[in-house]
Amino acid sequence: MPVPGWIRFCKHRPDECAVDPSEPARIALTPQGWETLTRINRQVNAGIRPITDQEHWGVADRWDLAEDGYGDCEDFQLVKRKRLVAAGLSRRALRMAAVLDQGGAPHAVLMVRTDLGDFVLDNKHDTVLPWRQTGYVFLQREGGTGSTWVSLGAASALPVRTAGR
Repeated sequence: MPVPGWIRFCKHRPDECAVDPSEPARIALTPQGWETLTRINRQVNAGIRPITDQEHWGVADRWDLAEDGYGDCEDFQLVKRKRLVAAGLSRRALRMAAVLDQGGAPHAVLMVRTDLGDFVLDNKHDTVLPWRQTGYVFLQREGGTGSTWVSLGAASALPVRTAGR
């Protein structure tokens, strides 16, 4: 099952959740594609002021595009996703993911599936990282259809941390 915030977002903005199954599930990571990923990650991180959903909307959790310049983690990632699609990247290769950060707090990131592996765009870092280098525990991710999510079995980016549990 998708996370509840995703379900509400898709009901409110179905065009942002529609995935064309004929699009590639992975993108070829060219130098131009890498530049696009890193540029958009930096621009969105600099252009949105972090604020909790409670402070912003008066609710515990609301996924939305940060059109007013304010948002929390998933709002940053949804804007990045929208801009990457506008730049020509396959929406099917851009997957929202629910993780636990290094402190064990829930967090959302954008995973980009490429021919060179999966990379993470994050509002906590301007550097685009391979998923294994984030230090996050990956819980679930948007599936290839947009309407379903897949469990990642709490895949940890740090094997030692998983082995110690």
